[in-house]
Amino acid sequence: MYYVVKRLEISASHRLELSYKSDCSHIHGHNWIITVYCAAAKLNVDGMVCDFKEIKNRIHGALDHRHLNDVLPFNPTAENIARWVVGQIPECYKASVQESEGNMAVYVDDSFDNPAL
Repeated sequence: MYYVVKRLEISASHRLELSYKSDCSHIHGHNWIITVYCAAAKLNVDGMVCDFKEIKNRIHGALDHRHLNDVLPFNPTAENIARWVVGQIPECYKASVQESEGNMAVYVDDSFDNPAL
């Protein structure tokens, strides 16, 4: 089994739709650290699990310097963003989204079905 890990820093704002009163309901920003975990049983024709540049293009390109409520079709919690990241890369089985030093969400796709596995 082959594994690759890509770490990205994203600067973006968001506001959360919450069922309780919170300062997070106001627009605010983070320097998010997003870590993308990918796997494959066999390398592709180029000798890779997947191209690091493609991961950057799909995640960083979509989110960096954006207001996440405008570009994502869901309440942009760290948990929801982690799930979205996994869905953007076919080889991705896990993503972590850190919005501040002490706050991180992780999503693992238990049904990960990579045809290369």
